[in-house]
Amino acid sequence: MAARLWRHDLPGMLLAMPKKHAKKKTFSTVKAVKANARKRVGQPRPERVIVDTPRQEKRVEKHSKPLAKLLSEEE
Repeated sequence: MAARLWRHDLPGMLLAMPKKHAKKKTFSTVKAVKANARKRVGQPRPERVIVDTPRQEKRVEKHSKPLAKLLSEEE
């Protein structure tokens, strides 16, 4: 069978896709208030980075130590 012919292979068979219309932007009160506040006060400070603690430090022991080990540590 011959190679498949796609639409772009045949110049006479090009189909033009209709252009999408740009969506009208609706007025947003929240965005307007925030923009006004930025003009007056300025940009907010960037967030502080919180350093993650290693997983091993976060973990809590699930089981208590056996009584024999606790007694041997005290001595």
